[in-house]
Amino acid sequence: MILVTGGTGFLGSELIKQLTDNGLAVRALRRKNSKIPPIIQNNKLLDWFEADINEPATLEEAFIGITKVFHCAAFVSLNSKDKKQLFHVNIDGTSNIVNLCIEYNCRLLHVSSVAALGEAKKGRQITEKDFWEYDSKAHAYGLSKYESEMEVWRGITEGLDAVIVNPSIIIGKNAGFEGSGAIFKLIKGGFPFYTAGASGFVDVEDVAKVMILLMEASTSAERYIISSDNIHYKDLFSAIAKGFKVEPPKKEAKAWMLGIAWRALKFFSLFTGAQPSVTKDTATSSLALSYYSNEKVIEATGMQFKPIEQSIQEITASLI
Repeated sequence: MILVTGGTGFLGSELIKQLTDNGLAVRALRRKNSKIPPIIQNNKLLDWFEADINEPATLEEAFIGITKVFHCAAFVSLNSKDKKQLFHVNIDGTSNIVNLCIEYNCRLLHVSSVAALGEAKKGRQITEKDFWEYDSKAHAYGLSKYESEMEVWRGITEGLDAVIVNPSIIIGKNAGFEGSGAIFKLIKGGFPFYTAGASGFVDVEDVAKVMILLMEASTSAERYIISSDNIHYKDLFSAIAKGFKVEPPKKEAKAWMLGIAWRALKFFSLFTGAQPSVTKDTATSSLALSYYSNEKVIEATGMQFKPIEQSIQEITASLI
């Protein structure tokens, strides 16, 4: 039987949908108060198991009868205030999953992130051969994903059968305006600025498809970047604006402007208690030119990625 952690999340729910659409029975982890996404409600092939990846005693029961594990559960934040929780969930939680996979002889597919590959390399694409050049001042989310990968590699040295995937920024219509969908909300509302950065993007449906293909492959002890296209934020924002039939952003947000913005928002958050919409880490990331290679995963799976422009059209049509 297959176990999926983070089953109520954006990626986890899409993965479950595809697995059960293929007639496969799935056991999925959920926390007590988490909401089940509409795309996997009333699914007869899905068995929900209430557990927390940071509570090994309860978690162990979920592994009974399991042969394959998709580890999608993670905490995502680019706010430095969340460092403790990022490390607790992403590192300690992954360590628990790795240990139980070893104990129960399960094959593991671990969902990492391109954030674990380190900073952009000037003049070339980032590949699977790139590893984080450790920097204690780097953003906490990237560090947590790097360290969580290290837990998987530790498990591999102990005999674990595992592969790692590093998705770029995942988008899809079922995100709504949450997570990566916040970009779409921003542009739909008439946001006037764009940044000079670039990054890789991929549709959530394609990420799940690749994960299933890699789980069924004989490959072990490998990592794969999952990304469709590298896009400059200006072009991305313009494509989203076109989908919503609104004016595209025409003003470039310079580094000094972003510096003022994140500092001001951090200051006001002290009084409001709300999470600032722009942090130092998000500002820095929005200016980086990060290009990712998908050659290895295409060679391994034969995957034909959906063009991001098509994904944007589908998403904006669903959100109008």
